[in-house]
Parts: sequence; structure tokens; C-alpha cells
Amino acid sequence: MTTSRVVGGKEKIAVVLFNLGGPDSSDAVLPFLINLFSDAAILRMGQPFRWLLAQTIARRRAPVAREIYEQIGGSSPILAETQAQATALDTALAGLGGDLGAFKSFIAMRYWHPRAAAALADVRGFAPDRIVLLPLYPHYSTTTTESSVDEWRGLARAADIPTHLIGCYGTQSWFIQAQARIIAPLVDQARAAGAPRVLFSAHGLPKRISDDGDPYAQHTQQTARAVARELGLAADEWSLCYQSRVGRLEWIGPSTDDEIRRAGATKSPIVVVPIAFVSEHSETLVELDIEYRAMADRAGVPSYFRAPTLGVTDGFIQGLAGMVRDAVNGDLGPCASDLERLCPSPMCGRDEEAI
Repeated sequence: MTTSRVVGGKEKIAVVLFNLGGPDSSDAVLPFLINLFSDAAILRMGQPFRWLLAQTIARRRAPVAREIYEQIGGSSPILAETQAQATALDTALAGLGGDLGAFKSFIAMRYWHPRAAAALADVRGFAPDRIVLLPLYPHYSTTTTESSVDEWRGLARAADIPTHLIGCYGTQSWFIQAQARIIAPLVDQARAAGAPRVLFSAHGLPKRISDDGDPYAQHTQQTARAVARELGLAADEWSLCYQSRVGRLEWIGPSTDDEIRRAGATKSPIVVVPIAFVSEHSETLVELDIEYRAMADRAGVPSYFRAPTLGVTDGFIQGLAGMVRDAVNGDLGPCASDLERLCPSPMCGRDEEAI
């Protein structure tokens, strides 16, 4: 990549938004799944065994996945959601003042289009002076942020340009407050049906990956605890749980399924919060809105409320913009978990009891 000259004393700064991506048609489901399971961060084995197993798992799951996407129009909305976030972020960054630089956001999806290679080509065309890598994963995991960053770095290895990676931000006050503002009215509504229970539902992770040192479980625990504190919830009024389990491996828990059944046993209304997702996609629109709602009805849960993702809410977008600004200004310190990535919080990676 050729570094541009600073024009008028202002740098050009590319902000690369990482997300998982999703199939944009029924025909895209199988190749999307093959891309997903071919990732060494997901199936941790050497070649050719990973390729063979990825093909097998993807072909077995494709019919079920197609049925899932058919329930939301035949494709994932995650690209449109991410594009809206990119547009909102550009507006917010422009509002921070021209002296900071000229910003432009780009999207790099991990498993479907636009992939990192396409995003890198667009970034090259922009010819930035600096790049900020901004994962739309609030919590760091080897299976999400690290996987996306590794792909990007492999493609951009020859680029001689300063690049800043924001590792995670799930304990930032703006993130916690943005979540609380969405959740609080739903908790009030749920109280009409009894003493509510808030279920912070995050995407699951195989236990062996967590045991190998992946910080995701700890990061989601920190976020759930901080949001519960912001909402003034007692310890018995909330729980962190994990959804989207597949296969026979042991996963971190408790599962969202089990927590829904537990709420049904006590006839507690529930507010389900997609705490680790910032955009709507199949895990929220189908798993939470349809499948878990039906499960709650069967379990005897008197009322079921689902909090929306942060999307383009002002608190979330302004928080992202503030982090980008701080990264550019050198105001973010190294993450406590990994000195190579920047973290806006000195509490990142520490025991959740400390926050």
C-alpha cells in the first residue's frame, strides 16, 4: 500500500469495521458455512483434516441453515446493518471536528462478502495515512476479533502504514449505558407480569477454547455484571448465559435454554438481552425472537421481552467514534491481555470482581 501525502495538514484515516458476515441468498448458505468451518480458529486441526471436516459439517448443516434464513426473508441482514453503522460512524467522526482528520469507514466481513481482500482493495484506493481496525465484536475472542485481524494482517502484510487495533470495549461506560438505556424500559414492562429476570445472552464458545486462554467468557461476564449494576439489578434478578451451541463439544455455560426453563419454573417474566451482538442477524431474529420465544411459552414464562441490539443508537455510535479518535490521538493504552492491541479500559482482562 502506498502511503498518501497529508493534504492540508490533515491525515486521511481508514476505519475498517470487522464483522462475521452472513449469506445474502439461499445459494450462498453452503459456501458461507464452508468458509466458517474452514477457519482454523473455529476447527482447530491441521489440513487436510480441517478442510474435509468443514465440508462435511457445512453440507450437513446447510439445509437447517437455509430454513433459518427463510424465516427472515432468505438472507442475513447483517451487511445492511453494518453498512448503516459505517454510515453513522462516518457522520459521527465528521462531527468530532476536521482537525482530527478525514475519516472513511470500510467493511471487512470474515465469512461472506465483502471479504477482507475486497475491503483492502477499497482502502488502497482511499490511500489513507493511517488505519484503525475496529471490530464490531465488543468482546475479544480468538474466534472473532483475532480471526478477522489475522486474515487482514495476512493480506496487508506489505502495507507500510501505521495501523491501530482496538481490541475490545465491552466494559466502557458508554457501552454499558447504551445497553442499559435499551433494557430499562423492557424491565419496567416485564414487572407488570411479576418479578422479572434479565438474561444476558451471548454467543456460545466451546469450553476447550475458553480453557486454552480465550478471554471471551471473562469479557462477557464483566459486561453483564456492569450492565446489571447500571440497571440496579440484584444478584438473583439476572444471569449471563450462552446461545447458539452446535455439535457435541462441551460449551461454556449456562445455556440460554436452561435459563429460560429456570425462569419458567419460577413463573418469572424475562428480558433477553443479546449482550455480545451489536447488529441484528439470524441469532437474534430467529434464535431469540422465534425459537427461544416459543421455548419460553412452553416453559410457562409469563412474559417474554427481547432487547434490540445497539445498531445505530446514538450512544453506541458516538462511543465507537470516541474510541477511534482516542486511537488516532494515542490515548488508548495496551490491553492488559495483549500488549499488541489497544484497549480503552485498564480493567480489560482482569477479574470481573474488580470492576
